[in-house]
Amino acid sequence: MSSPVIAHRLPVRLLILGACIALLVLALAVLGIPGAAPASAAPLDPGSTPGSGNGGVSVEINGPDGAPSSAIVTLIAITLLSVAPALLLMMSSFTKIFVVLAMTRNALALPTIPPNQVLAGLALFLSLFIMAPVLSQMNELGVQPYLDGTLDFGQALEAGVEPLRQFMLLHTREADIALMTRAAQMPNPATPADVELTTLIPAFMLSELRAAFIIGFVVFVPFLVIDLVVSSALMSMGMMMLPPVMISLPFKILLFVLVDGWALILTALIGSYRTGG
Repeated sequence: MSSPVIAHRLPVRLLILGACIALLVLALAVLGIPGAAPASAAPLDPGSTPGSGNGGVSVEINGPDGAPSSAIVTLIAITLLSVAPALLLMMSSFTKIFVVLAMTRNALALPTIPPNQVLAGLALFLSLFIMAPVLSQMNELGVQPYLDGTLDFGQALEAGVEPLRQFMLLHTREADIALMTRAAQMPNPATPADVELTTLIPAFMLSELRAAFIIGFVVFVPFLVIDLVVSSALMSMGMMMLPPVMISLPFKILLFVLVDGWALILTALIGSYRTGG
């Protein structure tokens, strides 16, 4: 029973093996590995170096006028796009805004409404609104001088990251910086300018999470009062089998709409960054 199957699969395996061998030979020929070149190829001059001449490949970092070449700018842009989500989460207001919005949704007893995509989109555009002055300063101090060729990459990086550093220092508690400094077993910085980014970034995230939970607690309190009132009313009427959330949810939504809850929360989030808290 198995011999016809083996006889049927054998040509397929031979074809796959032949294709793999052909691809391997082609790759060796393209890479120029010894033994893979055609027999008619002329030998290299002993005094010449590989890659010299018309067949060599070179990548120029700077253009003719001292500005970075287009290939390097494209490579840096692709690299920034790959790490942009991590930078957005760690070094901006996105984390605090998203946590507050998610806690507000949970306080309303609506675990999936609005969905995560809506909350993330709102947090993203609100973060861009808050971070717009910082991004503008980073562009003026670091990006544009680098593109003009007046600063090299290291100088542009140092100048461009300074506004973001000041933003994080303004909204980071000293206790969190001290905590991360002790965790890293480093000496205490004498001035804010001496704080390393490896210490400042996690300290900033801790401060943002603490502030987000404080705002979330304030948001939870009025809805907790509604749950207690509804639960007490149901207990007094003997309706213990009826889930209190079915009765309290409409009142929560009504209260949230009457006080314009989303506007209050967003205004409080924006104001917390204007006052440095």
